[in-house]
Amino acid sequence: MAENKPQEAPALSPDFLELLRCPVAVHYTDRGDDPGRLRLARNNYWLICDDSGYKYPIIDGIPRMLVEIGARYKDVPEDELPVPPPEDDLA
Repeated sequence: MAENKPQEAPALSPDFLELLRCPVAVHYTDRGDDPGRLRLARNNYWLICDDSGYKYPIIDGIPRMLVEIGARYKDVPEDELPVPPPEDDLA
């Protein structure tokens, strides 16, 4: 019997990912020359900022990078982030 694994979302282009920064951590002055970098996680459904701890869902290929949304998931362990993210994170 096949295991029901969540489908992997299409990855953001590497060039686009290179441009994106966490709207909170980008202002940090104690995190080196390029704070707020993001990495893809959880089958490409999440962007995570290791500098701030904020986690942003990607819904329908669009990163939801409002501070309020990132803060909502800050204390959720990476391996417990929902895949796919809830649709109500469209705000």
